[in-house]
Amino acid sequence: MTLPIQPPKADWIDQRDKLEPWLAELSAGSVVGLDTEFMRRNTFYPQLALLQLGWQERYALVDPLAFDIGNALAPLKRNDVVTLMHSASEDLETLVPWLPEGPGVLFDTQIAAAFAGMGLGISYRALVAEMAGVELDKGETRSDWMQRPLTASQSAYATLDVVYLHTIHQQLTERLAQRDRTAWHAEDCERLKRKSCRREGDPQPQVALRGAAEWPREQQALLRRLLMWRDIAARRLDRPRPWLIEDALALSLAQQPPKYLGELEQRSSGQRALRSAQREEVFELLSQPVTDDEIADTDPIPPHPQGAAKQALSAMKQRVDNLAVELDLPPGLLCSRKSLEEYVVTAIWPEALEGWRRAVLHDRLASLLPDAGLGATQAHC
Repeated sequence: MTLPIQPPKADWIDQRDKLEPWLAELSAGSVVGLDTEFMRRNTFYPQLALLQLGWQERYALVDPLAFDIGNALAPLKRNDVVTLMHSASEDLETLVPWLPEGPGVLFDTQIAAAFAGMGLGISYRALVAEMAGVELDKGETRSDWMQRPLTASQSAYATLDVVYLHTIHQQLTERLAQRDRTAWHAEDCERLKRKSCRREGDPQPQVALRGAAEWPREQQALLRRLLMWRDIAARRLDRPRPWLIEDALALSLAQQPPKYLGELEQRSSGQRALRSAQREEVFELLSQPVTDDEIADTDPIPPHPQGAAKQALSAMKQRVDNLAVELDLPPGLLCSRKSLEEYVVTAIWPEALEGWRRAVLHDRLASLLPDAGLGATQAHC
């Protein structure tokens, strides 16, 4: 049984004129712990319920439900302030209204731990146990953070989420330097910021639905049109994408568009956020012919590797695994299977493997493409 840890006192901030002075004290070189609690059950956008801050053994719980934060978090945008976060992707997305580009300098402790040889995706709780010798209670993991007032247990849990970030940061910074991985980690943190803070939808959402890889280009373009509408509508209505159109339904509608509105209503019954007005929009966009420009703008959906491509994928995976052992990195951190599949099928170097990964991987993988000469040429496009 885990004994409850008594957290240090945290300031409860429910007014902007309390938050601004707290952050205004940050000086050059400050290292700030940051975490969020948010809810995302019935909405497209995550709802910020609590913001936790830690700096120089001072802690604050910020209540965003009580006041408009506005630009009060601007000090975190500075390039001389380091913001510590653990597994920051969803937190960054939640904070986009206040930190549109993310913090100026991000130090993600989960990514750092992976570069330090502690495995991919390690939890904050496990890092605290390993580096601070403290077992944290996880009883409030699924708590209702929108309720007010917070319980004593919730306040303690939330505060402890930032208390140990500085201890972890100090140790991980040393390990990164010892392994000469500081620059690689910083690059991955910048990549994470760009990805998590992207406010526009994916311009090529159809690429993820591999079941349509063998479709004619015209049908793939229609699928893209439908998925892009879904993303725009989900943002406009603030509802999860699957509540409008699930992936399986999107594939079905693009492959066999309904002939009349009643058919669409029948086939889309059960979609919780797809009302009459949205069904009319969907029917209209499915009824319009696909243009040549749409087809040209639609990236082909890469098929699953077959034959020679499948053999090349296996060889690449083995080479990545061997190199990961050499570098003492998790293979998934070095190169994901998804990126390998993309490369082996398209022969175009994936954007996800740019930066330091290109330097260590490109020459090792390009020669393994089914058509190595073609791959080496296209990889630099």
